[in-house]
Parts: sequence; C-alpha cells; structure tokens
Amino acid sequence: MVNVYVELKERRYPIAIGSGLLSDPSHYSPLKAGDKVMIVSNPTVAKFYLSTVKKALQQLGCVVDEVLLNDGEQYKTLASLNQIFTALLEAKHGRDTTILALGGGVIGDIAGYAAASYQRGVRFIQVPTTLLAQVDSSVGGKTAVNHELGKNMIGAFYQPSKVIIDTDTLRTLPSREVSAGLAEVIKYGAILDYDFFVWLEQHIDELIQLQPSALQYCIQRCCELKALTVAKDETEQGERALLNLGHTFGHAIETHLGYGKWLHGEAVAAGMMMAAYLSHHLGDLSAGDISRLQHLLQQADLPVYSPEEMTADDYLPHMMRDKKVLAGKLRLILLKSLGSAYVTSDVDKALVLQSIQDCIKPH
Repeated sequence: MVNVYVELKERRYPIAIGSGLLSDPSHYSPLKAGDKVMIVSNPTVAKFYLSTVKKALQQLGCVVDEVLLNDGEQYKTLASLNQIFTALLEAKHGRDTTILALGGGVIGDIAGYAAASYQRGVRFIQVPTTLLAQVDSSVGGKTAVNHELGKNMIGAFYQPSKVIIDTDTLRTLPSREVSAGLAEVIKYGAILDYDFFVWLEQHIDELIQLQPSALQYCIQRCCELKALTVAKDETEQGERALLNLGHTFGHAIETHLGYGKWLHGEAVAAGMMMAAYLSHHLGDLSAGDISRLQHLLQQADLPVYSPEEMTADDYLPHMMRDKKVLAGKLRLILLKSLGSAYVTSDVDKALVLQSIQDCIKPH
C-alpha cells in the first residue's frame, strides 16, 4: 500500500492506494468507536462491497447507516441529493456525522455535495470503486449534481478527509467502464507528463487486462499529478483548469445526447481529439502527436469521433454554458505538445467548428 498526500493551504489528506483495503478497519481512520457514518452507494456497487465496508466500520465501533441511489449519470440530480438528506435526517445524523461515498464518480460527486451542504458541512470520505473515480473524480474536492441545461452546474469545492482506493474493486468493473477510466489516465499524460504518456503507450494492454503492478503504478501516478495540481490551485482559478482537457467538448456531448448515453470518459476521449485538432490548427500540436493520441485512445477502446447524431453546430450552445466561460468568452484547454498544455480564450469560433468537424466520422 502507498499513501499519496494532497497538500492544501490549511491541511493535508491522504489517498491510500492498495489491494484489500476495504476489509481492513485501520484504513478508515480518522473514524473511531461511536462515530456515525452514512454510506452512500448504489445497488450495483452495494451487492459487491457494502457488507465488507459495513463490517470494517462496525469492527471500529461505528454506527453505520446506508442510502442507495439509482445507478447512472442520469440520476446525478437534486432529487438524489434530497434522498441523501432525507436518509440523514430520518436516522438523526448530526453535524458530527461522516458521509462515506462508496461507488464511482456519480456517487462521489453527489455524496460530496451532500457532505458540503448537510448542516453546513460534515466530514466526507471517498471510497471510489471505478477507475475513473480512482484516478480523477475522487481526488481534489469537486462535488456537484447536473442540471438539465448543463453538467455539474450545481456544486461546491469540498475536500474529503481521506480517499481509500482498493484496486481489487476494479475486478468487478465492466470493460467499458475500465476504458472510460483510461480516458482520464491518458489525459494526465497528455497535459502534464510526457514520460507517463510514453509509459502508457508501452503498457496500455496491461492496464486493460487489469494487471496489478501496472494498475498500482498508473493510479498512483495519476493521483500524484492531480494532487500536485490541486495543491497549487484548489478552486480552479488557474492551473487546475488544465485538468479539463477535452471536457468542454465532452460535456457538450453528454448534455446533448442525454446523461448516461455516453460515459463521461468516452465523451472526454472524443473531446480530447477535438482539442488536439484545434491545437494543431493553431500551430502547436504536430500531426504526429495527434496520431499518437488517437492511436492510444483507440487501443484503450475509446471513441475518437463525435457521436453520429451530432453536427458541429450542436456543440457551441452547450459549450457557451460551460463553467470555464469568462466574460462571454470560451476558455479551452489546448496542447502545445504531448505532456504540455495551456488555457486560452482567444480562439476563433470558426476554428473550433473546424476542429469538431475534423472529428466527425466520414460516411
């Protein structure tokens, strides 16, 4: 097991990464005897891991309740948030309670926002069970629910006390979800770490097959890169925005198609290709680098083209509602080269449309 630390101005918190962590009570500190815990999960995850986590917490002497939400991005709503609040109030949880998120990115985002809001803030622990949540969404304190007009529009920055990543949970993950997580993994190499990108080119097959040592290194490296970025810019005023490579295009796909039709990682993969073409049109990313990115995404079984039912013109209305829009200007994350990214708001919309068009599959 390894610990990666997220160093914030006021405090730090650990990300524990290893095998067999869920069943070991010692990994759930700072929880102790007498503490109340509300586990937030969904039936898909609960059937595999809820009893293991409950047992470990009960061995510590915690009083444990649970609430199960419907599974899927389409349920990342205010209604699901209210379901958590109702469960907390009915079970008489006070300000000294802890909300523990057991699941993927959707569960982590909703449970985190519940923790930020309930009685003005209660302790929060992340136990991510998907690759995407383990390498990205569980780390850094972004919490939110969706609105029908845009993804993650209602939320808060609220850091967990701890993140517990048990790599064994990936064994029950459908292959499509593994691929979706690899989109965020590839993103880290593309924006922050060329050497890691090269490592991914060499080891992508091992990751798809969930080879333990490759997975452990991959998750650790992603968490290190995210932790460093969050430490410098907790509330996304500057450098943290780089972590959104492909996300402005990707969120447009998710919102336009309806939440859950494409997985978040799938939409981000296609979005990264659009950002790559735009970077190339602006004179930065080489054609060779675009090919390498496309090849790696395809090896991970990820889409590199826009959904067939979307035209280039479908994207901009969604993109202009993006949270990164400032003073009516679209802010995009682009690539200088593989391993080096930048933020710009000075892009001609015609070039943006051209880059989307480059990713529309020829019939």
